[in-house]
Amino acid sequence: MNRGLDKMSRKQHHFKGAEVSCCVKYFLFGFNIIFWLLGAAFLGIGLWAWAEKGVLSNISSITDLGGFDPVWLFIVVGGVMFILGFAGCIGALRENTFLLKFFSVFLGLIFFLELTAGILAFVFKDWIKDQLNFFINNNVKAYRDDIDLQNLIDFAQEYWSCCGAHGPNDWNLNIYFNCTDFNPSRERCGVPFSCCVKDPAEDVLNTQCGYDVRLQVELDQQKYIYTKGCVGQFEKWLQDNLIVVAGVFVGIALLQIFGICLAQNLKCLDSTSSWRNDFIGGRYLGSQNSYAAAMNIVRTKIHVEIKHFGY
Repeated sequence: MNRGLDKMSRKQHHFKGAEVSCCVKYFLFGFNIIFWLLGAAFLGIGLWAWAEKGVLSNISSITDLGGFDPVWLFIVVGGVMFILGFAGCIGALRENTFLLKFFSVFLGLIFFLELTAGILAFVFKDWIKDQLNFFINNNVKAYRDDIDLQNLIDFAQEYWSCCGAHGPNDWNLNIYFNCTDFNPSRERCGVPFSCCVKDPAEDVLNTQCGYDVRLQVELDQQKYIYTKGCVGQFEKWLQDNLIVVAGVFVGIALLQIFGICLAQNLKCLDSTSSWRNDFIGGRYLGSQNSYAAAMNIVRTKIHVEIKHFGY
């Protein structure tokens, strides 16, 4: 009889054992902790940048900037990565089905939005081009208003060897660089130094290289500054690096799909484990009393069978 009860105990222990694969569990945990830490780093950098600019002490100043504040990229991307990483890490570690479901749905929503944005960008290319032109010109106006925006524009113009959205004359939109007679700025009819053609022989950056350059004819301007617009140069860069750009987007999409699949797999395994544990635990037998009664019946039948065979 003891052997029979021991066998049943081992069988019961088997069903109560962890059904969730440790490999899936800890792989998902490791997969998300990287994003969690990166998200925390991005969020920290963004908040630090705002603190340095005094934004945190005066929240209303967020809306004062006429152009785009690059810190928003760190805040939004860092915040999303932090929330997703937290849900994925804790959900995997604690086998919490709610957090795993939240992780899957949130990541799936981001993937859907990215896919929709990609399709719309392909279908409405001209509209996207107009919006990019408007975005650049709007930020040209606010060039001197924010140091981070200024650094972003300088980087873009240097990297793509361009000046303005469609050309150097777009800098007429900025109050410091426009060519109106009543503009008292020393930068009048000029462009930022990032528009200047770099001289390899110069060791020190000449930040005044763009002064008065637009007073010259366009043919002479080409000797000193870039005359192509950043919209056209960006389009050319996309065409030249289409495979690399597509590969990056496909890689990001595959990572998102992989994360969703891992979370769904772990959630399903956890649900199956909970169902079996509940069933053995007596929830589907009505109550703990009915479970105890059922176990007594099983013991009685085993005892009768043992007596029947003369043990």
